[in-house]
Amino acid sequence: MSLRFFCPGIIGVLCFGPLALTQSQTRGSGKAWMSPRTADGQPDLEGVWAIDTLTPLERPAELAGKEVLMAAEVAAYEKRVLEETNRDRRDGSSEADLARNYNEFWRERGTHLAGGRTSLIIDPPDGRIPPLTPEAQRKRAARPRAPRGAEDLALRIRCISRGLPMVPTPNNNFFRIVQAPGTVAILQEMMYEARIIPLDGRPHTHSAIRGYMGDSRGHWEGNTLVIDTTNFIGVDDFYNADENLHLTERLTRTSEDTIAYQFTVDDPTAFTRPWSGEIPFTKTKESIYDYECHEGNYALVDILAGARLQEKKEADAGAQR
Repeated sequence: MSLRFFCPGIIGVLCFGPLALTQSQTRGSGKAWMSPRTADGQPDLEGVWAIDTLTPLERPAELAGKEVLMAAEVAAYEKRVLEETNRDRRDGSSEADLARNYNEFWRERGTHLAGGRTSLIIDPPDGRIPPLTPEAQRKRAARPRAPRGAEDLALRIRCISRGLPMVPTPNNNFFRIVQAPGTVAILQEMMYEARIIPLDGRPHTHSAIRGYMGDSRGHWEGNTLVIDTTNFIGVDDFYNADENLHLTERLTRTSEDTIAYQFTVDDPTAFTRPWSGEIPFTKTKESIYDYECHEGNYALVDILAGARLQEKKEADAGAQR
């Protein structure tokens, strides 16, 4: 059984309580595991870390009320989901086949539930993203059904930004952490974006200066790196978050090969309450290479051409009524 599984606050069949410890994790030798340090005394988070997992961000309706599955349930769930999401399948309709797009060779979704958990969201307890505020619902309803131009497409489709927080996607789930005195840098494999996070106590930059990944400031609380990020642009941000998103992230190394990553999304103009998630980072010997995205922008041209064709079909259908 892999030590990538962890289950903070809940002890279940697949949950190992010691993974929640930072300074006193006991190994088979009987010695307590001690969090390593960098040359300047920071807790050492350096390395390449994988965040892929089969645990979904939100708890599926079929698993409502089940925060953690038993061992037999985990095995059955993992087997079924991997079969259903296999992109190499060629059964079903042509639409289903088209939706599978990239085959399994390019996928990196993970193969196991993290600690047997049924959602990465740990608060609210139902494992679901809270409802949008009335104003956020109106903004969402006002969006065009079909993209009018490139600006209406998601930032990931436009190859601009993966965004925050750091949650798993179907592919490119590696992150590299590099530390220097007074600074931490996190390189995201997808889009090849790097965050430079000062640790010197400086305030956030002026609110008029904004970025796709916001403005991050960090500090240490014991062995935990706490990252506070504001000043988001508010365009296509995380699950309908807007420019008022305030993101708090906590990274704690819990073993030689594991970081516990926690995040809290606080956006009072978008969501009816704050919400939080937790994801295990697992150390890997793999490297991160330059990320190339929709070569030549052919995909972007085809998406917009398809949108215009759909609009024409709808207009023709309306004229015939």
